[in-house]
Order: sequence, then structure tokens, then C-alpha cells
Amino acid sequence: MKKATGRASFGSHWGFVLASVGSAVGMANVWGFPNKMGENGGGAFLLIYLFFILIFSYVGLPTEFAVGRRAGTGTLGAYRSAWETRGKSAGRAGGLLGWLPLAGSLCIAVGYSIIVAYVLKALVDSLTGTLLHTDTAVWFEAFSTADFSVVPYHVLVVAGTLLTLFLGAKSIEKSNQIMMPLFFLIFLILALRAALLPGAAEGYRFMFLPRWEAFLDPVVWVSAMGQAFFSLSITGSGMIVYGSYLSRKEDVLLVSQRTALFDTIAALVAALVIIPACFAYGLDVGAGPGLLFVTLPAILQDIPFGRFFAVILYVAMIFAGVSSLQNMFEAVTESLLHRFPGLDRKWALLLLCVLCLGAGIGMEPIARWGAWMDLVSIYIIPIGATLGALSWFWIMKKEALLEAVNQGGVRKRGSFWYAVGRFVYVPMAIVLCIIALAMKVAF
Repeated sequence: MKKATGRASFGSHWGFVLASVGSAVGMANVWGFPNKMGENGGGAFLLIYLFFILIFSYVGLPTEFAVGRRAGTGTLGAYRSAWETRGKSAGRAGGLLGWLPLAGSLCIAVGYSIIVAYVLKALVDSLTGTLLHTDTAVWFEAFSTADFSVVPYHVLVVAGTLLTLFLGAKSIEKSNQIMMPLFFLIFLILALRAALLPGAAEGYRFMFLPRWEAFLDPVVWVSAMGQAFFSLSITGSGMIVYGSYLSRKEDVLLVSQRTALFDTIAALVAALVIIPACFAYGLDVGAGPGLLFVTLPAILQDIPFGRFFAVILYVAMIFAGVSSLQNMFEAVTESLLHRFPGLDRKWALLLLCVLCLGAGIGMEPIARWGAWMDLVSIYIIPIGATLGALSWFWIMKKEALLEAVNQGGVRKRGSFWYAVGRFVYVPMAIVLCIIALAMKVAF
């Protein structure tokens, strides 16, 4: 299917939804969500998180899809187009502003590719049996504290992701039509296995019975809001490029709600694997990356068919990681092609491969990776989300935004929807940005 402009688009409604879910489902779901839930009150965190997901899927995500579709291009062109509703000079300023969230996508990809390389190493060691017959803490420390320890895996992750992108929307759609259903199937199998562990019921109580005093803790609210932004990939960049491939007949609110639904299901299913397992074995549910590379392998060593479950766990995580990297790489590549029309797509992807590997190889040790991802999560994501929110709801003309959002929709959004975006969503993004910066200064 082609757009009126001749630009290639996703072939179907569900193809687009699965690609968007693939972008949203990643490490933020697989270990980030269970880790945040473990640190922030369990059931209370879950309810607050769902509240933010409802708001962001109602205004934030459909807006990024809509402005991308309206511009017919990715980050740089979308910002320019949005700001240009206020005049040509404003459009030029918007085009320059778009470089900031676009750089954010590249920065996220650099860090993300490292952790996916860790996962690939865990998969290989699960296949060989090494991981199932070793002290997992010693195993993890041996490669996560050394320089250049996962370079071959890092190269494979970046090169493999780029190979799935050579055909643009078509290859993204087809690969996610395979990866996402398999991801859900694998994690459902793992969740059923975790449910059979003695003591798993305590994990379910922690997840679904809120401690009401946690609702009074502002840290829980900020953590849930940040997790919702990160989980839905609302960064002021990534989802814009997918929107640029969206058919003008599609309802952006509908596809946003379905994307959010499956993304939330993925987070919950991952939590249903990790949290009951941690409670069954008396392990820390707030252990960060250690959940994937120390805690879960230790659990898998102690159950029947542990190697089988280890392999399918890490295969599912590879799918989640690659599908998210696709979005980050595509956001940068498409914008480069828009800005430099003479550039060949394959050369742009190769350039991106070199940049990602060149910047990332030196950050493979977990300490450097952690510092880099702290920088990304504290500055890049909140600032990108805030710049996007301000651009759509305070700079772009209301009529232009509503026209873009309502295109293809059966039920038209009007002043109420716009007010929610302007006076609820935008302040949330600003508050997240300010608090994240304040926490960085304080600690």
C-alpha cells in the first residue's frame, strides 16, 4: 500500500500495531517494569503506572503518530512542519530543535545495543550449557566488568538489527509479525512455569495488593510516570517515524490504544515471570540488570528443563531488544535521508552502524553502561518528551493538530482532547523533566 505522496507505508493495521508494540516492548518491559515495581510498592506502582498509560495513550502517543503522518517524514521534518504552522521562520527553528530528540534516539540505541549484546551472550551460554553450571554472579561479573568483553555479540546485534531495516517499513512490519507473537508466546510459557514454583503466591500478592501508603510517596508517582513514557517510547522522536509510515485511513487513537494495551500486557507478563520467581527463591525484585543475568539464571539452574527455559527466555528478550532497536535506528536513518536526500539508505544504515558501535564498544562494562543509561533516562528521555509535548500542544496551531489527529478517525477529537493534552499531558512531561533533573543534582 502507498500513501498519496508515494511514500511506502505499513501493509496493514495489525502490521503497524505489531511494529509499534515491538518498538515499545523491550528491556523497559522485561526487566525495567518488574524492577521498578519491586522498588516502588508493587500493586500501588502498578495502579499509578496504568493511570499514566491511559493518559499517554490517549494524547501523547497518538499525537506523535499523527504529526509524523502529517509531515510524511520523521523527527526533523515533523518538528519543522509543526512549527511551520506559525510561519516559515518558526519552521526553521523547529527543524533545528528536532535534532535534540533525534540525537536522543541515537544515544538510547547506543546503550540499548550493549544490553542486548549481554542478552545474546546469555543466550549462547544457555545453549552451550555454560550458564546452567556456574556461579551466575561470578559469570556476570567476569564479562560485565571487563573492557571489550562482548564485542562479537555487540557487532552481531547492531548488524543484525540493521539487516532487518534495509527495506524500511516493509521489513520492520514483516520481522515484527514474527517476533512479537513469539515474544508473547514464550513469556506466557515462562509465566505458567513460574506459577508452579512454591511461594509464587507471595509474588502475586505483592503485585496486585497495593500498600496504600505508597500512594503518598511522590517517588512512586515519578517512577511510574517515567516508566510509562519510556515503555511507550514517547521520546519526541521514535514513534514519529512510525507514524510517517501510517496509512491516512488509520485512526491514530485506535492504534495507539492497541499499542498501549499490548505493551502493558507484555510488561505484566514479564512481571508474572520475574516477581513470583524472585519471591519463590527469596531474591531481590529490585536488582536491576542483575535480575536477568544473575537472579533468573540462578532460578533456572534449580528447576527441571532449566536450559530449555533459559533459551526461550533469552530468545524472547532478543526479539524485544531488536524490535526496539529497529525503531531507534529507523528514526535516525529516516531523518538523515530526509535532511540529505542524495544519501542512499544502505549507506545511511552503515554509517549508523559505525556510529553506534564506535560509541558503544567503550561503554560495554556495566559501570560505564549504567552511567550512560542514567544520563539517557534522566536527561534524554524526559527532555525529548517535553520538547515534543510543547511543540505539538503549545507551538503547533490547534486546528492543524486536530486535523492531523482526526484524519482517518471515526470519532473526532475536539477541545476536550486538546485540553487534556495541553493542560494535563504537557505539565506531566515538564514535571518529570524538572524532578529528574532535581534528583540528579541532589544525588
